[in-house]
Amino acid sequence: MPMREAVDWALTVSYQVRLDNEELGDFATCEGLGIEVVIETREEGGNNDFVWALPSRLKYPNVKLTRALSADAAKVVRWISGIVESKDRSNGEIIAKTSAGETVLTWSLADVVPVRWTGPSLNSDSSKVAIETLELAHHGFTVA
Repeated sequence: MPMREAVDWALTVSYQVRLDNEELGDFATCEGLGIEVVIETREEGGNNDFVWALPSRLKYPNVKLTRALSADAAKVVRWISGIVESKDRSNGEIIAKTSAGETVLTWSLADVVPVRWTGPSLNSDSSKVAIETLELAHHGFTVA
């Protein structure tokens, strides 16, 4: 009986983000990478069995990245300020990495614009980790 190859599970611990070749650091979570196919329906006269479902375009949800607050937050805020001033769209990458630093998968995002950056709630009475969130809109991605 032939031996099966070991499965390389995509157990990742960080998501490295680069926008316009600027390294914004590693994030702990990445949500929203996905594609939705918008379906338009058409009814055909004389056909009572079904309604045609036709794909029309693709929609990409916003991507939300979170991490514990670090000095890299200044890079994110500078990048957002530069985008707002120049009105240019960015291209970027989200790179899923293992705990050993090996790349699992890279998503190359097109026409990225910042939607929101949220800093931590500052409260000296709380012992919670200070978290920052970056939300990005984009016009699609490729996977490598």
